[in-house]
This record gives sequence, structure tokens and C-alpha cells, in this order.
Amino acid sequence: MNTVSASQREKWDQFVIANNGHFLQSWSWGKFQESLGRQIWRLETEGLKALLIKHNLPLEKNYLYCPRGPVIRQIANNKQRTINLFLDQVKKIAKQEKSIFFKIEPDNRGDYGDSPLGIGTRTVSEGPSLFRSNKQIQPQKTLILDITKSEKELLSQLHQKTRYNIRLAQHKGVIIETANDNGATDTFLDLLEQTAKRDKFHLHPKEYYQKMLEVLGKEGMIKLFLAKYQNKIIAANLICFFGQTATYLHGASDYNFRQLMAPHFLQWQAIGQAQKLGLKYYDFWGIDEKKWPGVTRFKKGFNGQEITYPDAFDLVFRPWWYRLYNLARRIL
Repeated sequence: MNTVSASQREKWDQFVIANNGHFLQSWSWGKFQESLGRQIWRLETEGLKALLIKHNLPLEKNYLYCPRGPVIRQIANNKQRTINLFLDQVKKIAKQEKSIFFKIEPDNRGDYGDSPLGIGTRTVSEGPSLFRSNKQIQPQKTLILDITKSEKELLSQLHQKTRYNIRLAQHKGVIIETANDNGATDTFLDLLEQTAKRDKFHLHPKEYYQKMLEVLGKEGMIKLFLAKYQNKIIAANLICFFGQTATYLHGASDYNFRQLMAPHFLQWQAIGQAQKLGLKYYDFWGIDEKKWPGVTRFKKGFNGQEITYPDAFDLVFRPWWYRLYNLARRIL
């Protein structure tokens, strides 16, 4: 099994970026997962790299997970052979860890056909079976904005109401800055809790965001943008910068100051920061008109291109436990 040492970090990220890989396959994302107490593997075959994460389940069970991967060299002579070598590595880890299944959520940039593993959804030789999963961990739809255009062009393409709200926030005296103290983090977490209740979306435990800022913030991969009014934080966004893309991961706002339209101005300033860094894309990270109608309407006001990722797939090693796992998910 070919795992990767820490000394190869720079080469790892260079490969991921050169082959349009996602930040969820970056070296730093692996470090962040380790800080949460999760075991990871960085796997490598000729022309492929993949971050593999172990997710623990009750009853001392677990599954393996590859988010938006594997990353495969864009010009590959024998892509299926490369994938098969990768799968051999995954199977060895699954056997060692007694994993129930291996979940893969491929990136939309790969040519995977009907299956991200190129093996179809019927029983695979040597035992495991591949199923189209009914559970996505990452958002399946997003909006991606091309930010290579001029500021004037981008502004003109915004929805009229979005453009108005940005100017309103400026006129009202909302100020945007990046966080530089722990107090801002605490305020962000409080606002995030309020926003989750209001917009009815699931939150990670507080430790998740704290570790994200601690681990990825120190490396400059994550920045916390703040909107202030009369020296009070009224909105905040967590933005990830990796490769050619800035990604809006999490946002929160104070409902009592909703008339100031700070979230619109906050988003616009983050886009401007990504442009200054020479990035090409701004990813709004997840839309769903049924689950999050208000959030989706807000993001669509910036006029990005709608992207749909391929379905998730589960490669099942222990069928009985897999059935029990899915049954428990439906009940709980």
C-alpha cells in the first residue's frame, strides 16, 4: 500500500491543484480531519491521489469516505487500471479496519460515466457490491461564479435586488474586515447557531468550526470575514481559499440587523478578495430550493453557474451491517 509522508505535502497539493482537484482532497483538509480525531490515509497510485477518511459509527463500526475524489491526472493512459489499483488499496484498509462500506462522492470534473469507480453497480468480483447511495454528505448542487471578469462586469450581472442591497449596506455604514481575535470566533459561533435555527439547517458541533479556524486558519486556507455596524459584528462568513477557487463554506447573521443587508455586502467583499488573490472561481457551496429556499434565493442573486455533482456511491463490504446502517438512518 502506497501512503504518502508529510515531506511530500507540497507535491500532493500541486498535483491536486494541477488536476482541478477539490479543497476536500487537499493536504490541509486531511490535517483538519485528524484534528477532529478521525483517522486518515493519503493514498497514491500512478496518476492518482486520494484522501480517505474513517468515520466512526455506533457499536464500534465505521465506514471509509473519499470526498470529491479521487483526483486523477487529467491525461491518463489507462484510467481504469489506475482506479483499480486505488480500489485495491481501499479494500485492504477496509479489511484491516473492518469497515462496513466505502463512500465516494466524486468531483464533477472527472469523466466517470455511470460509476465513479468504473465497475458498474452490480456485484464486483471478489465480493464487494457497489450501490448508488441515498445519502450525500457534501451538497450535490452548488453555484460557481466566474470571477475573471472585471468588478464592473460582475456587478452588472448581479440580480438587481442583490446589487441594491450591496449598495444599501455600504450607504448604511457596514464595514467588512477579517477576524484577528478569538472573540470574533465566539461571536461567529453564536450567530451561526441563531442562523441554523432560523433557516433550519444542520450544524456541526462547535468543536468542528473551532478546529477549522485553528488548523486551517493558521495556514491561511480559511479566513473569517466579518461585517460590523457601529463596532458590533452583525454577520460573518467562513471562506476557503485553495487552488483557483474561493469557497463560501459557512455564513451567519444577526436577524435584528437584517435591514442593513450585511450578508450581501459581506459576500461581495469576499468575492473581491478572491479576485485580488488572482483566483478564477467563487463557489457558493450548496443550493437546494426545497431544503434551503431562502439561502438558495440569496446565493442565486449573485448569478453563478449551477453545477450538479455526480451521485454518491457506496462500495459495500459487509452487507448485513450496511442494511442495518440504512435502517437506523431512516428511523433516527
